[in-house]
Amino acid sequence: MKVLVMYDYPPSPGGLATQGDLLYRGLKEMGVEVHAVNFESAQEKEWYYRWFEPDVVVGVGYWGHTPHLVLHPQRYGVQPIPWLVADGYLANYVEILEALPLILVTSNWVKKVYMRDGLSGNNIEVLPVGVDTDSFVPRDKNDPKVMSVREALGIAQDQIMILTVGGDAASKGAQEVMQAMAINDPKAPDWKYVCKVWPQPRTEQQNLADLQLATDLGIEKNVVYTTSRISRNFMPYLLAACDIYAAPSRLEGFGMIQVEANACEKPVIGIKAMGMLDTLVHGKTAFLASVAQEVRMKETIVGDESGYERGHRVAFKRPRTVDYRASVHEIANYLMDLMTDANLREKMGKEGRKRVVENFDYRVIAKKFVDIVSARLDIS
Repeated sequence: MKVLVMYDYPPSPGGLATQGDLLYRGLKEMGVEVHAVNFESAQEKEWYYRWFEPDVVVGVGYWGHTPHLVLHPQRYGVQPIPWLVADGYLANYVEILEALPLILVTSNWVKKVYMRDGLSGNNIEVLPVGVDTDSFVPRDKNDPKVMSVREALGIAQDQIMILTVGGDAASKGAQEVMQAMAINDPKAPDWKYVCKVWPQPRTEQQNLADLQLATDLGIEKNVVYTTSRISRNFMPYLLAACDIYAAPSRLEGFGMIQVEANACEKPVIGIKAMGMLDTLVHGKTAFLASVAQEVRMKETIVGDESGYERGHRVAFKRPRTVDYRASVHEIANYLMDLMTDANLREKMGKEGRKRVVENFDYRVIAKKFVDIVSARLDIS
């Protein structure tokens, strides 16, 4: 089997780039003939099509990348296999995606979203995102690299560090976590809540709103926002530095960092919905708070990314859920349980590590990819 993997290559620290790069690494270590290329590099992709003659081209992205991931390889007679996350309304690409022999998605929830938007699901297989379990490992709290992270963030060794990481924090459920900690604060052990967000113009206003909420709740001295750029080399140590990883996300097709936190033997606070139903086990590797609210839309505006003219309005026959909110009171109870019981944190962390190694290690995912493609497309 000869495979060309298209993603944000060379890989940036983002989730989609990591997803593609770990599949590439896994296939290469298996002995599969494989090359990587940037999904937007039309000339370089054509170069690989001509001399490498791949059996399949796997493209990592979302439905809006269909022109790059599907239509471009089809133009040169190469079989595309998009590996997609969910992001908004599928819109005008239903016919193109439905005609493919195979689509990969990151979770059962993502599959349901694509079926909601018009795909039959007959050509969709679930392939989870891989995790580098050699890098994301449990580390001693007294490891100098781990201690240095806490020191840089102003976290004392005896404080409980709760962590959320994302492009912005609110989409990962940080506001719900803050409200929960405001409830817990009078009786909780000494704690700090760290939100690591990516520096970008679109999130500046959101960060200010989050910090204002912390002030309004009276917990601003316990909340640390950090917006510096970091690499994937730093992430394992950032996760190792925390005691609890909290991300009851409002929208999550997989939850890569939740799984990486489990790989580092950290207990996770999530939400009982979406991709986390596949990746986390309530009461064993994580606590999943119930859904308290679903944000629904009756219509949406789409444009070039959907294959429509700019400003095209789409009205839904039934309102679509576009966002979830986790129960603040359940988050508060679960956080208190974990903050006051070091043995529980350790037990759940170990269970999480075991599950990740068995199910989400990038080599396991590469093997599953080969098995799916071999069975679906009869390519060996």
